[in-house]
Amino acid sequence: MNESRREARTHARLIALICLAVLFFSPPLVLIFDRPAAQGLSWLPLYLFVIWLIVIGLAAWLMEHRQEDS
Repeated sequence: MNESRREARTHARLIALICLAVLFFSPPLVLIFDRPAAQGLSWLPLYLFVIWLIVIGLAAWLMEHRQEDS
């Protein structure tokens, strides 16, 4: 029973991570960072790279944490 509870918790966390990624990559939020800065460059590439790095890092941490529990 404890194992199934851990699996359910991990599954719920992965679904929450997917929802967070969809929120961060939604067009209204992405358009906020698509505006030019003072130097004329857009912050969009940096925003996309950092958010993608965070999503991959969290997914890796969740999956590694899952492996340790088993």
